[in-house]
Amino acid sequence: MTVPIHRRRRTTALLVAAGLSIGGALAVPATAANERPNPLNQHTAPEVKAALVAHPRDKIGEHDRQLLAEAVARGEKTVTAMLAVDQRQTRRVADQLRGIGARVDRVDERVGYVRAQVPPGKVEQAAAVGGVVALDLKEYFRPPEPAPEQRVADTARVPAPGPGTPDANPYLPTHETGAVRFRQQHPSWDGRGVTIGILDTGVDLDHPALQKTTTGQRKIVDSVTATDPIYDGDATWRAMITSVIGPVFVYRGQIWTAPAGEYKINVVTEKNTDFPGCAPTDDIVCGDLNRDGDSDDVFGILYRPGDHAVWVDTDGDRDFTDEQLMRPYGVSHQVGHLGQDKPGTEVRETLPFVVQYREDVELPQGGVADFVNLGVIAGAHGTHVAGITAAHRMFGGRMNGAAPGAQIVSVRGCLFGPGCSSVALVEGMIWLVADRHVDVVNLSIGGLPALNDANNARAELYNRLIRQYGVQLFISAGNSGAGLNTVGDPSVADDVVSVGAAISKATWKANYGAEVAYRMGVFNFSSRGPREDGGFKPDIVAPGSAISSIPVQTVGQPVPEAGYSLPVGYGMFNGTSMAAPQATGAAALLLSAARQTGAQATPAQLRQAVFSAAKPIAGIPVHVQGYGMFDVPGAWNLLKRDLTPDAFTVSAPVCTPLSDKLATPHQGAGVYNRCAAGGHEPGEAKDYLVTVTRASGDPRPKAYRLSLQGNDGTFRTYASTVTLPRGVPVKIRLTAAPTVGAHSAILRLDDPATPGLDLGVLNTVVAAPTLDEPRYTWQATGSVNRNEYRSYFVSVPADTRVLQVNLADVADGSQTRWIAYNPWGLPVESTSSLVCYTNLGGGNGCDPASRFYAHPIPGVWEFVVESRRTSPLLENPFRLTTQAQGITVTPDPVTFESLPKGQATGFEVTARNDFGPVTVTPQGGALGSLLATTRTITKGETHLYTVQVPEGATRFEVAIGNPGDPAADLDLTVRKDGVVVGRSADGDSDEVVTLDEPEPGTYEVEVYGYETKPGGTSYDYREVVFAPRYGTVTAPGDAISLANGQTVTVTGSVTIQQAPPGGHQLYGEVPLVSPAGAAVGTATVVIESVS
Repeated sequence: MTVPIHRRRRTTALLVAAGLSIGGALAVPATAANERPNPLNQHTAPEVKAALVAHPRDKIGEHDRQLLAEAVARGEKTVTAMLAVDQRQTRRVADQLRGIGARVDRVDERVGYVRAQVPPGKVEQAAAVGGVVALDLKEYFRPPEPAPEQRVADTARVPAPGPGTPDANPYLPTHETGAVRFRQQHPSWDGRGVTIGILDTGVDLDHPALQKTTTGQRKIVDSVTATDPIYDGDATWRAMITSVIGPVFVYRGQIWTAPAGEYKINVVTEKNTDFPGCAPTDDIVCGDLNRDGDSDDVFGILYRPGDHAVWVDTDGDRDFTDEQLMRPYGVSHQVGHLGQDKPGTEVRETLPFVVQYREDVELPQGGVADFVNLGVIAGAHGTHVAGITAAHRMFGGRMNGAAPGAQIVSVRGCLFGPGCSSVALVEGMIWLVADRHVDVVNLSIGGLPALNDANNARAELYNRLIRQYGVQLFISAGNSGAGLNTVGDPSVADDVVSVGAAISKATWKANYGAEVAYRMGVFNFSSRGPREDGGFKPDIVAPGSAISSIPVQTVGQPVPEAGYSLPVGYGMFNGTSMAAPQATGAAALLLSAARQTGAQATPAQLRQAVFSAAKPIAGIPVHVQGYGMFDVPGAWNLLKRDLTPDAFTVSAPVCTPLSDKLATPHQGAGVYNRCAAGGHEPGEAKDYLVTVTRASGDPRPKAYRLSLQGNDGTFRTYASTVTLPRGVPVKIRLTAAPTVGAHSAILRLDDPATPGLDLGVLNTVVAAPTLDEPRYTWQATGSVNRNEYRSYFVSVPADTRVLQVNLADVADGSQTRWIAYNPWGLPVESTSSLVCYTNLGGGNGCDPASRFYAHPIPGVWEFVVESRRTSPLLENPFRLTTQAQGITVTPDPVTFESLPKGQATGFEVTARNDFGPVTVTPQGGALGSLLATTRTITKGETHLYTVQVPEGATRFEVAIGNPGDPAADLDLTVRKDGVVVGRSADGDSDEVVTLDEPEPGTYEVEVYGYETKPGGTSYDYREVVFAPRYGTVTAPGDAISLANGQTVTVTGSVTIQQAPPGGHQLYGEVPLVSPAGAAVGTATVVIESVS
C-alpha cells in the first residue's frame, strides 16, 4: 500500500522561494506587510523546527546541526567552524584539523580558539578531535531594528529634549539606575579612567556628543572592523595583491597618479555595500559611500607594504597625490571623509572612514596577501548604543550618557546586508578584551535558538575572556518577549550579565506620548527567562528606551506621537539593545570609582555587587526582571567593601520538551518544569531537590540563610538555613504548588557574615490547563492595560491536526493582539509591533481575530495577549479561545488498481472527529503524478532524484520518512537550476517540502544521509506533482458539522485525463477544510494504473 504523503509529519522547510508552503506550527497568516524581511532580526519569529534527536553532551548542538544542514543544501564545499578547545591542546587540535582536510584560518592559544574551513562531511570528525570542547558554525545576526514604527502625530504632549534638558530626564533615563545621582555625589567617578568596548555596527566618528570626555580627552580612542577579509564577504576589505610603481601607472585600464614609489592597489566598489531592503535611515550606507545619490563610484586604495601606509582616492579622480597618508585610527586618530558636505543642510553628506590593515592573510587559492579595510559604519545601531553608554553634552547641553567620562573602543562586527557575523562577534570580542584591554564590553546583538542553554563555543569563549582577563561583558537579553524562555544567545552565557529592558511611566510619556497605569515596568518585547536548563537569565533590567545619538548623516528620528521633532543625529530607539548599554555605562561608573579609590572590582565582585543591590520592580516576576533594576549607589556600597564571592555549582531538575538535549539530560542550573506529560498540574504540590556545591572559599563548612525572592506563594523551602562544606554537594528541598500559569522565585543563599548575596538560583514552573473535553477548548476572558500583557498557558495534546485560536469581544478602536509561543519558547509569528493588532492596518497581513497553527508541537503553548501603546483605551477587554481540531479519515488511502481515462469514478471514506466540534467542507483539486520508492542510504551518502514539473502544475510536494533506523537523520533539499528552492532538515528523517504554483522545469531532489547506523538505513521517498492535465478529484462541497467522536461518510469522484509518466501513479487529495481555511483532515486516493 502506498503511504499517503499528508500523513508524514511535516517539518520546517527553508523559505527561499515564492509559493513555498510548509507544515509545522506556523500561524496563517503571520507576515508583517510593512516590515522588511529580516530572518535574523530578534524582532522576527525564528523558524519553528521539529524536535531533534537528542545528542547529550553534543559538541555541535542542534542549532549548528541545522546550520550544517543548510550549508549542505546550498552545496557549499566548506563551512566556517569556530571551536572552543582545551587551551593546552590548541596547536594540536589545529594540526589534527588540518589532517582531516580542514583549512585552519586562526589559532589563539590564549583562549583556546581555532577557526577553520571544514568540508561539511568532516564537521562531525572535527568535533570529535580530542581537546575540542564545543564547535559552532558561522551564522549572521541582524542587528535589532529598535526604532518604533512611524505614524502621524496629533499634537505635542511634552517638550522636546534639547540643550536645556537636565542630566536627569525621562528621554535618556540614566537617573533610573542611580547613575546621575552617583555622578552628582562623586563628580570624578563619571567613568574617567575606564574604556568601554562596543561590539556593534560601528560608531559615528563625527557625532558632536562622541568627541570628548568630561575631562577633555578623546572619546573614541580606537575604531576597527572585526569581520573576516575573505569569508565574511565584507566589501570594504580589499586584498592588496596588484603591484604598481608611481608616479604614473595604468590600473583597470585607466591612468592613475601617485607619489613616487612601489605600492599595492585595489578598489572599493560602493554598490557592493548595498542590499535588498536597505534603509538609509538605519543602514546608512546602502551602496552610496560618498552620499551623492548613486551607487556608481569606485574608490581606489593605495598601500605601501613596508610601513603599512594607506591612501584612499576619496574624490574618485584616480589621483592619490592630493590625498592624505593614513594610518589606523588607533595609531594616528586620522578620520577621512567620502563625499562633499552641502552648505545649508543640517544632515552631513560626507561619510567618515578610517583605515586598517591585516598582514599575511592566507588566500583560499594559496599564498598570502595583506588586506586593507575602508572602515565605515554599517548602521545606526552602534552609534545609538555608544551614546547611551558614554555620550557627553548631548544637544550641546547638560544631557549625558551613563558614563560621560569614559572612553570608547568601537569594533564593527556587522556587514552590509547579511547582518553581524558570528565570527566577528567572537574574534572582535577576543580583540577587545585580550588585545585592546578594554575594561568592560557592551554587545547588543544576538539570536534565539530553540535550545538556549549556553552550551556552545561562543558562550564558552566569552566565559573564558571574563574569567581570564577580568573584563565583564554586558549583553542584551533579546527582544523576543513576552514569552517564557525567550532569552537570547549569547546573553545566556554563565558569566555574562544579561540585561532586560525596563521602562517607566515618565519615559512612556516623554518618548512615546503614551499614558500607562504603572510607575515602572518591563517592556513586553523584553526576552524572558529562564534558560532552557533553568539557568538564571536575564540577570537584571535597565531602562530600554532612549533618545540618543545616531549618525549625523540621518535626520532626527522621534516617535511622532510624542509630538516633537529631533535634530539631525538624534533618534528614539527602544529594545534590550538600549538596556544593555545603560547597564554597561553604569558598570563603568563603578569601575571608575573602584579605580580611583583602590577598591577591588573583579567581574565576580562586580556581578555580586550589581545583583545584590538591584531593586526589584513590584509586580514583575523574577524570570522577567532577574534581580531587578541596576542600582549604581547600592552596588557601590557593596563593591567598596571588597567582596569575596565564592564559586558555586547548581544541579536542579529540568523537564521541558528539549531537556533531554541538555549537557546533563534533564538537569540544569535551576528548576524548570514546562512539561505536559510529567509536568506540574495546577494545585499539585511537588518537591524539587536543588543540589548546591560550594566550589571555593573557606575550607570549613559555611552556613547560609535561605529565602525566596519574588515568590507569589507558589514555592516554599523546608529549612531556613543550609550548611555547605567546600566541595560537597548538598541537597535543598523546594516545594511548589502552583496555580494555573507560570511562577518563578529566586532561591537565595546568603552568608550573614559577609556583604552581598552569595548565590541566587532561579526556579520556574508552569502549570497549564488541559483543553476541556469533549469540546477540546480553552477560553480566557479579561482585560489588558495599554502597553501591558497577559500570559496564558495551554497544554495541547498529541496528534492535534490544527490549533485554532480566536480573539473576540475587543472594544471599538482597541489595539490588542495575541502572540503564540510553542513549547520550545519560540514565537511562531512575528513579534513586530506592526502586526496582528486589531484596529491597526487590518493586522498588516496577520489576521487579528482568527489564526490557526497546523500540526502544532504537542506540549505547553503560551499565548501572550497585549495592548499596543497607541490603543485609545487604557483598559482593553478581550476573549481568547483555543480549540484543538483533527479528523481521521479511513481508508487512507483509497486505492484503485486501475481506472479508465475520461470517466468519473466515485469513492467514499469515513471521517471521524477526534477533537473539538468543527464544521468542514470537502474540497477537490487536481490529480498528481506520484512516485514512491524505498531505498537504503548510508552516512554521508547523497541520493539524487530528477523531477519534471509541467506547465500549469499547482503544487509540487516531496517527502521522505519511515526510516528503518529510527535514530537516523536524513535531510531533504530541492533545487531548481542549481538554486535551493526548498529544504527540510531537522534531527530525524521525516521531512517534507511543498512548493505551491511551482515554475515549470527540471527540479533536482537531494536526500542526504546526515547520520545513520553502520550499514545505513532504509527510507521511503515520495514525490507528487499536482496538475490539472492529469485529471481531477471532486467532492460535493457541502459543509459538514461534526461533534467530538462523530463520524460521517464523505464521498468524492476521480476523473482521469492523462496517464502519469512511466513508473508513476496518480494521486489525489480531498482536504476537509474549516471556515478558517485549515485542513483538519484529508482523504487521499491512489490510482495504480490507467487503462
